Amino acid sequence: MQPKIKYLGVTNFETTWQAMKDFVSGNPDHDEIWITEHFPIYTTGLNKKNHVPPSNHIPHVFVDRGGKITYHGPGQLIIYILFNLSKKKISIRNLVSALENSIIQFLQEESIEAYSDRTAPGVYVNKKKIASVGLRLKNKYVYHGLSFNVNMDLTPFSFISPCGYENLEMTQLVDYKKGYNLEAVGEKIIKFLVKNIGNYEEANH
Repeated sequence: MQPKIKYLGVTNFETTWQAMKDFVSGNPDHDEIWITEHFPIYTTGLNKKNHVPPSNHIPHVFVDRGGKITYHGPGQLIIYILFNLSKKKISIRNLVSALENSIIQFLQEESIEAYSDRTAPGVYVNKKKIASVGLRLKNKYVYHGLSFNVNMDLTPFSFISPCGYENLEMTQLVDYKKGYNLEAVGEKIIKFLVKNIGNYEEANH
């Protein structure tokens, strides 16, 4: 069964986070993918070691996904995955790879060379990070997902060590090609994502 795709527009992070938790706690019999972008906010995942709070006016919240601190803001594509992994017969590692590969395939289609790094989840272009992945698995359901920098103000990243990596530079799609509509980019990436997840399901059966 194909997941239901929801386009949420620009949303408040904490409201959307609570909605994700409510969705999975209701033991849904179907999977959903939410596409959104957030008002400016820093979020820090469960790995709080060496956490240094940002020194500016942007709000910060601790969340229940994996990973360390990152920034979300308008112009960044957010894809949230709300899946029952036990039904899909795929692992968290499979899902991370499917997310990363979907971004890589989209960028390759746009003639932009990108790659992933098993030691530091996400997608990189020219040694700069363009997409981040953070997930939460609870009672067989997975939520949270992927952030992809499309056309945003990257300045807030300079106040933190993104994903816990000091001096990690961030980049975005418009640094390489102009004129992208966030929803259209999301639609293309979702097509790759659904196909990649299906390939892992077939391989694991």
